Amino acid sequence: MVDKPDSHVWIGLEYFCTEGDAMWEMGEREFIDFAVSELRKIDILASDTPILDSVRIRVKKAYPAYFGAYARFAEVRSWLDGIGNLWCIGRNGQHRYNNMDHSMLCGIEAVRSLLNGTSKDAVWSVNTEEEYHEDK
Repeated sequence: MVDKPDSHVWIGLEYFCTEGDAMWEMGEREFIDFAVSELRKIDILASDTPILDSVRIRVKKAYPAYFGAYARFAEVRSWLDGIGNLWCIGRNGQHRYNNMDHSMLCGIEAVRSLLNGTSKDAVWSVNTEEEYHEDK
């Protein structure tokens, strides 16, 4: 199994915490072990499923900022879409305010697009409806 890249799955998890709290300060290995144990507890990973690689990334300010070069985001998206095996999903992947449901739907649309051999447009179409956006 380890020799077949098409049998591998990448799983990304997002944990919300505050810079400096216990979760933020948890050691790298301890945090990864914690995340893997949660996946095993809810039967996403079997107890004998090998973990081939892992990484933890701390993002201090997880909410996107809509200033500066954001007006040129279409150029960024076009460039990112040119990377065949890169799927931009969720709040940080798409640099937009997605809630958990939107982020999960992005993942679902990415899988559909991969299986159907279609473009990434469906992923980028999640959370573009005006009724979900808050007014100030």
